[in-house]
Amino acid sequence: MKLQESAENYLETIFILSLSGAPVRSIDIATELEYSKPSVSVAMKKLGEKGYISVGTDGYITLTESGQKIAKSMYERHMLISDWLIFLGVDNNTAVADACKMEHTMSEQSFAAIKAHIENWKNELYRAKD
Repeated sequence: MKLQESAENYLETIFILSLSGAPVRSIDIATELEYSKPSVSVAMKKLGEKGYISVGTDGYITLTESGQKIAKSMYERHMLISDWLIFLGVDNNTAVADACKMEHTMSEQSFAAIKAHIENWKNELYRAKD
């Protein structure tokens, strides 16, 4: 089932916030995304009902296995696409904004082809240095 872009953004944000090792709360997500706390609370309820997150009695939000899978996929797409655009000469802010749009709409096939192309290019670059 394809998630809506907003759900993917929430999951990716939870993942990114959790990388610091600190617990993630709704207020942290609201602050990061510049959304209202009530909007985030509604979204967290829906993500919980669909089994993508769990909310502890302490209010801390964690990704379930399925939520983590989606979040990591979005994060990988975002990082690879933004780095690729920056390498191509796009300024940092534009590259990050464009990557955020592209990561949600690009097919798996196109993303895999871009990823393979970049990996092949890096391998050739490293071989040329040896």
